[in-house]
Formats: sequence, structure tokens, C-alpha cells
Amino acid sequence: MERMLKNPRQKAGGRGRPPERPTVSEAEIERRTKALEEKLTCLSCQHNELHQALAEAAQTQRRLCGPHHMRCHTFEIAGELFPLRLLSGDFLCVCCLQGDLLLGIGDIAGKGLAAGLWLTHIVGMARLLFSRSGDPGATLTAINEELAGYQMESAFTSMFLARLDPRSGALVYSNAGHPPALLIDAAGEVRPLGEGGPLLGVVAGAVFPSARMAVLPGETLVGFSDGILERTDDRGEEFGAERIVAAALRSRHAGARATLFSILGALGDFAGNRAAQDDLGILVVQRAAEALTEPEEQLQTIEIARV
Repeated sequence: MERMLKNPRQKAGGRGRPPERPTVSEAEIERRTKALEEKLTCLSCQHNELHQALAEAAQTQRRLCGPHHMRCHTFEIAGELFPLRLLSGDFLCVCCLQGDLLLGIGDIAGKGLAAGLWLTHIVGMARLLFSRSGDPGATLTAINEELAGYQMESAFTSMFLARLDPRSGALVYSNAGHPPALLIDAAGEVRPLGEGGPLLGVVAGAVFPSARMAVLPGETLVGFSDGILERTDDRGEEFGAERIVAAALRSRHAGARATLFSILGALGDFAGNRAAQDDLGILVVQRAAEALTEPEEQLQTIEIARV
């Protein structure tokens, strides 16, 4: 009580009269407003420049992944990427090397800018190392050693990598922790291609064996990322491999591009208005029952893909 009497401004609850704020002249307000506007203009310019740089980087990613549609002999190949952000963690690797086709699809653990940096490095390594060994398993083994040396979780990568002889249909593949690609025959029977090893960059010294098979006339090979496999609807149910196969079978006689759109259309109908939570990547390789009749387009497309 005595203290309260000595300090009459201190009342119940410890509240007193707030100190008066110093007045600011109109000239000072104008100066501060102008400085703030200049900062906002500068930030807006930086934002636009960054957005433009990211858009250019996204286009570079697409070019590095190879053509998204091509024909060679009796084969048609179609692929597409849908990044959650501007830069994708999913990637394709499609090119022609020594007369054979290098076909790959993968998913990098990192997202955004980190994924963009790793994608350039990983796709470049895949092409270079495959050109030396010609074997998907040996290529993945070498990539794994490189990535394991960084000891960075953002570099962990799953990848399905295959070598296809477009003349005979002979296929050699290896899978590094990626959802198994599905080989669908003319009767609708499905064979998952899962032979290989763990995620790239996780286990140093891991060996990735290759498996050999053939893609026969009328068969379709579908590779996809977990963003498609695990896409959910409003009830939380995943899209799953069975729906991928069903959508592929509905358009298997119309070509690889039509099959790709059929799967994406089924995915969109399934997910409805629920937004995607991950990047989406898909690769469709289809062998026609009869020879394709576009030799000029074949040669031109293959020449563009050559490294």
C-alpha cells in the first residue's frame, strides 16, 4: 500500500498512462513512404527475376530429360512430367545411344531447387556412364557410388533404367528402389520389372544386377513415379497399380501417347479436386503389332535425341 501511494501512476493490474509518442513531421512521413515504396519495387523486381530464372531452369530440365514423344522402328515412346513446383524432382532419361534406346524414369528425394540441381547431375551421369558400359545395372552401380559419397539425403534417388534394342525388342533393365515398371502383354497379363537394388546413394558398395527380357509386338511398358501410384482421392484411397493397368488397357491399341493420356485422365478423374502432393512422372513404351509408317519422323526424332 505504501509503495502504491508513492507511485500514483501504478494502479491495479500494473497499468499506467502510456508514454506519449513523439510527433513525426509530414516531410518525414513522406520520406519514409518513398523509401518503403522503393524497397517494395526492388523486391518485386527480384521476385520477377527469380521466377523467370526458375521458369528457364524448368525448361532446361525438360530438355535434359530428352524428347517427350518419339518413334523408332515399331516402337513409340511417350513421357511427361508434372512438377509440384516449378522444378521437378521426377525425371525422365530418353535418348539414342549406339543405335539402342536408353529409357529411364526416376525420383529424387529433394524438392524444389535442390532437386533441380541433382537432376542435372544425375541425368548427365546416367547418359555418360551408360555410354561407357552399355549396361543399366553397371550404370546404376556407378551412379550409386557417386551419390553415396556425398552422404546427403537430398541426393537419394530411385530410378528404373533400361536399354531397348528397337529392332529386336530385346530389353535389359535394372531398378534402383523405384516402383516396378509394368510390362503389359496383348492379353492384359502384367509383369512387374523390379530386379535391381536399393535407392541410389543410400548404401555404398551396393550392386545392381540387370535382367533381360523382350518387348513383343502389341506389348506396352509403363513406368511411373510414386506421385502417380500414391495419388489419393477424397477418401484417402491411393490410385494404385491396378488402375494404371486398367487405363493402359483401354487405349493400348491407340499408341503410346494415347495410353499416356488415358492414364493421366483416369488419374485426374480419380483424384477429383484433391490437389497433388508430389511430382508426377510417367513413361510409356509401346511396340506396335505392325511396323510404324513414319520413317522421316523417326530419323529426325532420333537425331534430336542423340547425345
